[in-house]
Amino acid sequence: MLDLLLVTTGVLLALAFAGGLVYLYVQDVTQEKHAVLRNFPLVGHLRYLFESLGEYFRQYFFLGDRDEMPFDRATRSWVYRMAKNQGGIIGFGSTYRIHEPGALVFVNAPFPVLDEEQRPTPPLPIGEGYCTTPFSGRSLVNISAMSFGAISRPAVRALSRGAAAAGCWLDTGEGGLSPYHLEGGCDIIFQIGTAKYGVRDASGQLCDQRLSELAAHECVRAFEIKLSQGAKPGKGGVLPSTKVTPEIAEIRGIPLGKDSLSPNRHRDVANIDQLLDQVEHVRAITGKPVGVKTAIGGNAFMDQLTGAVRRRGLHAAPDFLTIDGGEGGSGAAPQALADHMALSIDEALPLVADALIASGLKQRIRLIAAGKLVTPARVAWALAAGADFVNTARGFMFSLGCIQALRCHANTCPTGVTTHDPRLQRGLVVEDKAERVAAYCRNMNREIAMIAHSCGLPHARGLRREHVRIVQPSGRSIALHTLHPYPDTPMQ
Repeated sequence: MLDLLLVTTGVLLALAFAGGLVYLYVQDVTQEKHAVLRNFPLVGHLRYLFESLGEYFRQYFFLGDRDEMPFDRATRSWVYRMAKNQGGIIGFGSTYRIHEPGALVFVNAPFPVLDEEQRPTPPLPIGEGYCTTPFSGRSLVNISAMSFGAISRPAVRALSRGAAAAGCWLDTGEGGLSPYHLEGGCDIIFQIGTAKYGVRDASGQLCDQRLSELAAHECVRAFEIKLSQGAKPGKGGVLPSTKVTPEIAEIRGIPLGKDSLSPNRHRDVANIDQLLDQVEHVRAITGKPVGVKTAIGGNAFMDQLTGAVRRRGLHAAPDFLTIDGGEGGSGAAPQALADHMALSIDEALPLVADALIASGLKQRIRLIAAGKLVTPARVAWALAAGADFVNTARGFMFSLGCIQALRCHANTCPTGVTTHDPRLQRGLVVEDKAERVAAYCRNMNREIAMIAHSCGLPHARGLRREHVRIVQPSGRSIALHTLHPYPDTPMQ
């Protein structure tokens, strides 16, 4: 009896499978959208399967350690080791392509700084003399803007705790201030995006009362007016409706279950003078430093900004500028903008630093750089080029466990970093990942200092363009201060 039942079940399953194949065959040959399936029914589905799995096969089986984009395996592995306190030691030589154009080579000193002569990197004040409550940036490396909504609740909690332990700041991104940002007690830069999330009134305009309430939090150290970001200059932020939970809708002040779309610019800021008006207004309401974040497409923005500050006076200047390179982008973005809009940080940072030096504003306006600066060498280059601080988003995402699955926009992140699916968030253990965030930050600062000591400097704030060389297409390297000569400083 049992044998008969098993045989009958097997026959029924076989018939069902055969019926499914017949149905799929008929569907393939009669549909009109896909030529491959119409011409090669059934087997044509293999093409779409392999295409969907192709990026994963390339990532793990076919691409070399230095070949993958946007971050290669060697870079990701380095970040993972730093986050796990496993050290940055390698054996049998580097795989870094030192002869390729753009490669960084630091100028080692014949007599490097001894251990007992090394000095801790000094903190740098922001807004001192121009606002009621300035603050000092302690870490060279800080957490760049990532909104609660774009990243998950446990990710924000881990970043907040890790930032507090390491002494770096955490930028909220444009999605508003959540309880999870405040949980760790770290320094926070509140970003004012084009939709004014978290500081908007019922009509979507900037609300002074909300600004005052946010400024009352001691750990909210500064405010940042975002004009654009490197992932998508000229387009506002996009949070798909699948990520707009009741909690996120309340924090942002937006409808539940609808795409959260930011305007592509501030409706009340259409020129430099209106921007500086906004800076002065927010600083007057909050009493705290106010900066501007933007991607750079050329000289025009800095020419207009420095000209307006000279005309209006130093009090009108932003307290800091965050320059995001065109290669930035922890969030979802249209490929046309991600690939082709805005200068890379390699070109934008020296341009902005030169404009500040030439106008005499370098000491007034702190300069923060962002855009794939996830290794100590890239941060040391940025400091040498003129940055005072560096922000990174994806570096800290890797420290949280990101595996570069490229699913940030789909709410299906397998590591729980960018998803609101509780089942997937379960994989991100806040206590463990907070330790990794702190370790990555500490080890970054430690190795940046190591580069500086090898260049003969007591600490990393002494890095200058003459300490870096850039490999050219000829294979020869050229000093950074030759590629980007320091501009003449204005007469005092």
